[in-house]
Amino acid sequence: MKRRSLLQTAAVYTAVSLLGTSTSARSEDTEASIRDDWFRELFSSRRSSDDRLLFGRFKDAHYFLLAPISWEPNNDLASKYKSVTVPTGFVSDLASVPSAFYRILPPDAEYAYAAIIHDYLYWIQDRPRVVADDIFRMAMQDFAVSSGRSRLLYEAVRKFGQHAWDENARLRRNGEQRILKNFPPNARITWDEWRANPEAFR
Repeated sequence: MKRRSLLQTAAVYTAVSLLGTSTSARSEDTEASIRDDWFRELFSSRRSSDDRLLFGRFKDAHYFLLAPISWEPNNDLASKYKSVTVPTGFVSDLASVPSAFYRILPPDAEYAYAAIIHDYLYWIQDRPRVVADDIFRMAMQDFAVSSGRSRLLYEAVRKFGQHAWDENARLRRNGEQRILKNFPPNARITWDEWRANPEAFR
């Protein structure tokens, strides 16, 4: 589930190089331009990620979907990419970012929807990893994630995501599950505690 220490380390160093250690240096004109571009883009093109994002939380910052979410390619890409539907109950840690860098790249920022789509594709592995990473990038575009952030996250998963892909394949072979049938009764329960219960899963 987690993209492991290699990916997290990549996020740290790439964040510094692409985003810098502070966003305070941006001018007001640049901020206004970014907002204007985001607004125009939001209303000038069809979005392919239109579901509400509803999830519950375990105590240890793992999340489970309370309703399905989906992604589908725009018409010009429909021949190359298949749609994705993440079912209710799928467990994700959102974007795996070291806590020291939450100020720059919080795990539940505007790319959280795309991160869940990506986590699911890395889990089910029904298409090549490069395609899963491409869909992650396009899903971030749907949410108008800034070019710096989306490039950072996309390049990190391209360069360092193979370990997470291989680890997920191993965990699935060993019987691990990630789609809940029953949800925890309260927020004090950790993911490790709940997944030890075989009745929790479909």
